[in-house]
Amino acid sequence: MRVAQHGLLGHIILKTSDMTLKQAYAQAMEWLYMACIALSGTALVVITLIIPYGVFMRYVMNNPQSWPEPASVVMMVFFSFVGGAAIYRANVHIAVASLLNAVSPLKRQWMLAGVELCMAAMSLFMLFYGVQLCQITWHQSMAEFPGLPVGLVYSPIPVAGLMTFLFLIERVWVGHPSKDSVMYSDEAVELE
Repeated sequence: MRVAQHGLLGHIILKTSDMTLKQAYAQAMEWLYMACIALSGTALVVITLIIPYGVFMRYVMNNPQSWPEPASVVMMVFFSFVGGAAIYRANVHIAVASLLNAVSPLKRQWMLAGVELCMAAMSLFMLFYGVQLCQITWHQSMAEFPGLPVGLVYSPIPVAGLMTFLFLIERVWVGHPSKDSVMYSDEAVELE
């Protein structure tokens, strides 16, 4: 990295290789994506384990537990928001492409830019108002988990807003992830 001084005001301009910075950002987003998938997958596994446990305890052991259902709701909030950010990066969300396919390439580019602007607005909304929601509800607790602040339960909302915004920056600045990304490692392969 070279630092050069230009202009009367002595502005400092960092001279870095644009590709190196883009590659570093793309690698960081790859790691963030893998963390999203791992955490969302773990939440889904926990949900899958505690719901049958609650059913077993209620109907087989005749000893109903109060915590499995609210715990699964907490895990579902986490799974939905963090997994949603990963889905956005992987571009596997629900989309209706018939209108995009019906317009000219120039209009399609403008429409896709509008979608990205809407996603930026939504992710920033989730980030800023999600933080406020967490702050407002931090001193409240759930009846089933008295030590768990409700603000912590809602924390996946601003976290997912931040992650979605970071993935949006990657999409706009770097482009879609390359084909050697871990996102494409589970695609079907041809069998002999």
